[in-house]
Amino acid sequence: MGAEAPARRVARAMLAIAYAAVGVIHLKSPDGFLPIVPDWVPFPRDVVLATGVAEIAGAIGLMIPRLRVAAAWGLAAYAVCVFPANIKHAVEGIAINGQILGWGYHGPRLLAQPVIVWWALWAGGVTHWPFGGRR
Repeated sequence: MGAEAPARRVARAMLAIAYAAVGVIHLKSPDGFLPIVPDWVPFPRDVVLATGVAEIAGAIGLMIPRLRVAAAWGLAAYAVCVFPANIKHAVEGIAINGQILGWGYHGPRLLAQPVIVWWALWAGGVTHWPFGGRR
């Protein structure tokens, strides 16, 4: 196993920090996320709390070599699973903390979701696309 590219280490650390921070916010203020949870999700507050735990666990897992690939898959799946909440937030124009974010926020946010999925997989060493290289 050769030396890992510094860019991948930095990307992994940035993603882990972001997921850990958002996970803490989900745990500290779950009620703030409830308005964007789709109506079909059972036990929405519990789900929001579980997402916080999942984000923190994924962030920690990314930084532990033997857990890295599993954490990468988990965070990628997580990003797919929360996409309906992001869509609801955008389409319904839901105010969070009294603030309605426009399409200047929501458009790029929705378009970034596939990039976030890829980022987790790339940072975790699951994929090397589009940079090539051997696994």
